[in-house]
Amino acid sequence: MVSMTFAGEKIFSADQVRGLDRRAINELGIPGYTLMCRAGQALLESVVDHFPEAKSLLVICGAGNNAGDGYVMARLARRSGYRVKVITLSDPVLLKGDAREAYDDWQKDGGRVQGWNAEALDQCDLVVDAILGTGLERPLAGPFREAVEAINAGSRPVLAADIPSGLNANTGSVMGVAVQADTTVTFVGRKVGFYLGNGPDHVGRCLFADLQVPSKVLEESEFLARLISPDLRHQVLPPRRRTAHKGDNGRVLVIGGGPGMPGAVRLAGEAALRSGAGLVTVATLPEHVPIVLSGRPELMCLGVRKEKDLQAALGKADVVVAGPGLGQDEWSSQMYNAALGCGLPLVLDADALNLLAKQPVRRSHWVLTPHPGEAARLLGTSGGIVQNDRLAAVQRIAESYGGVAVLKGAGTLVSQAGEHPWICDRGNPGMAAPGMGDVLAGVIAGIAAQCSDLDAAARLGVLAHACAGDLAAAKGERGLLARDLMMPLRKWLNGLA
Repeated sequence: MVSMTFAGEKIFSADQVRGLDRRAINELGIPGYTLMCRAGQALLESVVDHFPEAKSLLVICGAGNNAGDGYVMARLARRSGYRVKVITLSDPVLLKGDAREAYDDWQKDGGRVQGWNAEALDQCDLVVDAILGTGLERPLAGPFREAVEAINAGSRPVLAADIPSGLNANTGSVMGVAVQADTTVTFVGRKVGFYLGNGPDHVGRCLFADLQVPSKVLEESEFLARLISPDLRHQVLPPRRRTAHKGDNGRVLVIGGGPGMPGAVRLAGEAALRSGAGLVTVATLPEHVPIVLSGRPELMCLGVRKEKDLQAALGKADVVVAGPGLGQDEWSSQMYNAALGCGLPLVLDADALNLLAKQPVRRSHWVLTPHPGEAARLLGTSGGIVQNDRLAAVQRIAESYGGVAVLKGAGTLVSQAGEHPWICDRGNPGMAAPGMGDVLAGVIAGIAAQCSDLDAAARLGVLAHACAGDLAAAKGERGLLARDLMMPLRKWLNGLA
């Protein structure tokens, strides 16, 4: 059996993965063709496990080692009783090294290849994409583009070998066109492009096969980022003492809720409570106090008009959230200035980030939680540039502003200056809804109040928020509301899901 798991913390660039391959071959003496055969076996196992109804396979092979993986998988599948048809987009006689050996073994085993035929897509149960791997450097064209477009237009599920063809392994950008896979089995090291840009739209379910490369190779190798592990919740939030009282679990102050926006601070405050903070106070306009308290009486609420009205509440807080629904008028500026001057750990969101962008300062004890548009304002660039290289953007924010930067979106990133970024691979499109960012800010603050570690609180907060969203989306992604995360959040943080 080939080792296959959803785990695997380190994430690599394409060059770094190729370096892992070289180390396995040159230093450990694992033949390249052995690794290729293990890759083919991993692909076959994924068919057995995740496509049990599939009896006929269409394997589309292109060029390079990715094609070799396809030829091995086709040979093994045929031997296992599957009906297998192989289509080639590139003359297999031109293949070299391990890929040529894989093709030769397919032929020796009685296998045959055909040229491109779009009609074959409708004559199989499953399409296997073994067209192009991680070495792609230019947009797809010619028969390769035609094949990918036909695969995407078809109705059959798709399994991608190592990476969906046409997806940039480093940035997640689409090289003209890219396969939209239902499942991707990636080999040796996880590719960072799976989590950036358009990657999540193309990878589908991601399975990791280490091909029996010893773990020390990954441990000793350079990498780009890490996945946030669910194990973090047990490290950051250990079981409470039987004699604990609410004062032991931290005090959070949420500042915001400008004219017409009391819902934002209400969501952030409740999220801090559901994350386990002992006491949560919401500071907002006096006319919003009844609205905030009407649905969540466990919150304390303070009506404030001037900066001085916050001083008593700031004196009692352990962590401050500033920004949800804050606005950018004179009142907003006073509230923001009070937060910046308090000396407490801060979580800045929404309009607090827009105010920060106007007058940048650098701090070590805060968490900044921008979406791409806010990140663009912080960096003086455009949202498109941020999205084209999210990894660079979150690192630039951390370097420029200090503390912990959280770049929200599909594949939320968490970064500190000089450290490897962290990536969250949970969450779903239903979470693209109003108020989700307010909930995240409250979750991070609620956890920070309990653990006094902003970096750990940011990572765990991002993961808990995403996992709660996934639990809430079990009833459907469309129509998911920010409030729907509250009970799943409590369940997940307590290890009950």
